Amino acid sequence: MSLPAPLASPRALRDAFARGLGDLLEGADLSGFILVCANATAEPELAARLGPVLEARFRVLASEVRETLAEGRPFAVVDEDLMVFLKLMALGLERLAPTEQRAEGPWQLVFNLLRSLRPRRITDLVPEDIRAPFDPHRFNFNKPFMLRERLWSGELLGRPLDLYYNKYPFAPLHGLLVPEREAGHPQFLTPELTAYLWALGELLSGALPGFGIGYNSFGGYASVNHLHLQLFVDATPLPVESDRWVHNGGVEAYPLEVLRCSSEADLRAALHALHARGCPYNLLLRGSGAWVVPRAMQGTVEVPAWSVGLTWCELSGRMITASRAAYDALSAGEIEAALAAVAVTG
Repeated sequence: MSLPAPLASPRALRDAFARGLGDLLEGADLSGFILVCANATAEPELAARLGPVLEARFRVLASEVRETLAEGRPFAVVDEDLMVFLKLMALGLERLAPTEQRAEGPWQLVFNLLRSLRPRRITDLVPEDIRAPFDPHRFNFNKPFMLRERLWSGELLGRPLDLYYNKYPFAPLHGLLVPEREAGHPQFLTPELTAYLWALGELLSGALPGFGIGYNSFGGYASVNHLHLQLFVDATPLPVESDRWVHNGGVEAYPLEVLRCSSEADLRAALHALHARGCPYNLLLRGSGAWVVPRAMQGTVEVPAWSVGLTWCELSGRMITASRAAYDALSAGEIEAALAAVAVTG
């Protein structure tokens, strides 16, 4: 089947990303600026393309913030965006380091300074269960202001689908796919939605080499209780995909349990069992299959000081830190200990 233009090829997606970010930057408020800045910091090509315009807009917005403060007027933005922008002003845009990556044993380490400014939203809470009703009064993708962060909207595989920018990306071409947005599905994969997830993976991996989807269950570091899937395009395999591990037919044990799913039926069965136990999980979907990682409930295990959170990305072996010292010195043993700490016990 034919795919919408932004999803037809990696180059088409990258061009759509850059074009949309440029449009968003024109007259951007603090929220829009933060989104563009975070995406440009994560992608060298975007940084080169948007850098001068980004710097000019930063100067204008910083001047407006100082004037608003001096006059004692209220800000017409949410507090979290104001706080992030004030931190950027204190740091200076010129000192905002671009994303870096290195290997540490079988693991990947990413230095992402801007992500340290990201608000935690609901990830500090300890949910009672892995499913909660959708709450239209909390942050969700149906809020009118979210329309400006949308890259594409249409229909794919017979369902409405929206593609948003990720405001704080940590992977190449990192976006958010929201199926049937207006239906207000909570962050819970029913069998029907699991089948749709699998079909999306099969379809898009054919057009986008390196395509992947990450998913955090409710209680597994999902930051929004509105069904969303994290799209990225990266040809570099994540550590969990390595054939060295037992779950992929190798001989080495991963630091925590991984359920390897090679078919839609496998995935539905794995999720059904976890849902029945009330066990949170993280999920990685690639063209070759899926990896499901059962985990301890968020908030019940202390997150290492060097980590910005333990999501599908970290449990897949790519560790993100906002600390330069940690990025330079972190050992494979420390990474493995952090992963093992969130393993399900009992």
